[in-house]
Amino acid sequence: MRISETANRNHEELFPNHKSTLKVTDPELIEVFDNFAFDEVISYGNLDAKTRMMVILGSLIASQTLSEYKVMLGGALNIGVTPIEVKEIVYQSVPYVGMAKAFDFIHATNEILESRGIKLPLEGQSTTSPETRFEKGLEVQKAIFGDVIDKMYEASPENQIHIQKYLSANCFGDYYTRKGLDVKTRELLTFSIILSLGGCEPQLKGHIQGNLNVGNDKETLLSTVTQLLPYIGYPRTLNAIACLNELIPE
Repeated sequence: MRISETANRNHEELFPNHKSTLKVTDPELIEVFDNFAFDEVISYGNLDAKTRMMVILGSLIASQTLSEYKVMLGGALNIGVTPIEVKEIVYQSVPYVGMAKAFDFIHATNEILESRGIKLPLEGQSTTSPETRFEKGLEVQKAIFGDVIDKMYEASPENQIHIQKYLSANCFGDYYTRKGLDVKTRELLTFSIILSLGGCEPQLKGHIQGNLNVGNDKETLLSTVTQLLPYIGYPRTLNAIACLNELIPE
């Protein structure tokens, strides 16, 4: 097989001593994929190895690719993504993909962590209470998005204002205020999750602006899209790049 030394080295870092059955059954495909994903693509952009694996995990949850998630979760743990960080990635996906889609990934994560001798539950990361979740969530929303949040509340019809309140209290109050990951990382994960869902371009544009506001520049966002390309394909990749270029022209 003609898999490059760089691809082999990067693959081995993530999956030491892994014996791929696909190398036996589908050697030509694995040659193409490994050279692309673990050499060409990895060489692009400004993401460190941990961040790259974290955004890939978020993307795989959104894409509902459980088997690949299990494989990549092992690789993420091997290079230093912590159990708490892994759990927070899964939790961060819940308000964006829904519990129905996150459910199997929660159980798979628990099984893999326990198989590595990690005792569950992990240390709690919540920083809010039922009394403070709305206030603190709204504070995080405004820190990320600014005055647009007030405008969203003002523009909301009376029979839909509950959704705005849910966003503040639940999406941001229950999840973004948690410890384990900072807001900058959570916004990058959200960007990865939404672009991988597909069909959510209005929300993707909103979170592109949110990422810019918290310090994730276009290079970082483009690097993220590029690292996800082997796992989500070209259509969603190109849609995400189109949104990036619309908001941040070259």
